[in-house]
Amino acid sequence: MRRFGIGGPVCGAALAAAALVLSVGPGLTAAVTIEAALAAAYNNNPTLNAQRAAARATDEKVPQALSGYRPQILGNADVGDLWTRTKVSPSGKISTATTYPRGVGITTRQTIYNGFITANQTRSAEAQVFAARETLRNTEQNTLLDAVTAYMNVLRDTALVELQKQNREAVRELLRATRDRFNVGEVTRTDVAQAESRHAAAESALSAAEANLSASRAVFARVIGEDPGKLAPGRPIEHLLPASMDLALAAGFTQHPAIAAARYGVDAASLQVKVAEGALLPTVTLETSVQHRYDLASTVEMQTAAQIVGRLTVPIFQGGIEYSRIREAKETLGQRRLEVDVARDQVRAAVVQSWGLHQAARFQVEAAQAQVRATEIALNGVREEARVGQRTTLDVLNAQAEVVTARSALVTAQRDRVVASYSLLAGMGRLSVAELKLNVAAYNPATHYNQVRDVWFGVRTPDGR
Repeated sequence: MRRFGIGGPVCGAALAAAALVLSVGPGLTAAVTIEAALAAAYNNNPTLNAQRAAARATDEKVPQALSGYRPQILGNADVGDLWTRTKVSPSGKISTATTYPRGVGITTRQTIYNGFITANQTRSAEAQVFAARETLRNTEQNTLLDAVTAYMNVLRDTALVELQKQNREAVRELLRATRDRFNVGEVTRTDVAQAESRHAAAESALSAAEANLSASRAVFARVIGEDPGKLAPGRPIEHLLPASMDLALAAGFTQHPAIAAARYGVDAASLQVKVAEGALLPTVTLETSVQHRYDLASTVEMQTAAQIVGRLTVPIFQGGIEYSRIREAKETLGQRRLEVDVARDQVRAAVVQSWGLHQAARFQVEAAQAQVRATEIALNGVREEARVGQRTTLDVLNAQAEVVTARSALVTAQRDRVVASYSLLAGMGRLSVAELKLNVAAYNPATHYNQVRDVWFGVRTPDGR
């Protein structure tokens, strides 16, 4: 009896090569490394750049608060037309006069004491600056983690597309062989229909995989700021991770920027309470003025006046608004303290989740590798048995599908292991340019702060805008 091949050795070998896409990359020549992609995201990501701008805007709160220590200088000028009509008794004589009063002057005001409002506002602004820096650091972590996820998703989906292509070719070859066997009467029409069904399913799976790859490439471009080309291997950073979950939690509680930002928020809110309470205290100011007047009346052509005044203002009742603001500030302080607890709980949850995912991914990689080996052996055995009539076409199709499923699981587990390692480092608050040793100039928010802190004049930003 004539025998026809079922599938072929190309199936297992090609699927094995496709699964290696995640571990070796689609090309080694001039391939973009994950470190280079992270550096590009650090420079290009619009969300991160927007947060840097927000931190720079927060820096300006300090010179705004410091302005309370500085004098206020106001200039004034006026000009007018004054007509007067005068009746003198008892003669009843009426006289009229027209003058053109005008003048210039300058006034200065210096606050001597205002209930320590300026001092507390300055300290509160500085706390807000530190909180903004920690928020920026947290955004940097999230951006780098998003970049890692986008990078590994492109690698994963590229590998899955290759797997589905090889699976389609293998099923197509099996369909051709099944039709040939049907033509000579070795199999039934049912076998051909089963092969045709699996071929259509392979085409559909390939289409879905290609759509997922297109979506992942779009996310890569959005997060990293560049279109993905050849990507080099992505490997886990397990050498940067602690030996136990307790150590990871301890690091997260002490180093995570979200917790630090919340603590600075408490400092700023407590100082705002003192600022609000300062409205109940007296204010002492020193005021000076010089006025030069012209044509005040028909008998006075010019007059110059100068004065210096020390002024004490004691608030007695201002409608109750100051008391409401104090109560509001105290409630805000309570909210900020609760937000510290929220941040700690979120960090704890992130570390525990990332630790569990990372450990699970490591075991899943090992299990998937064993599954791949077992399914490949089973596929080869089923093929040989099918050639001698001991297995049906459906058996071969099922064995082929199991190999594809196992290979896909291995690719996904490899991706999950890399992403989980970076997620755990982020949960500890240590996912940074310095920790990863990226070849990129680190952004230093203190540079802008030092440039604007003591600036008295000027509307241009330090970068020239």
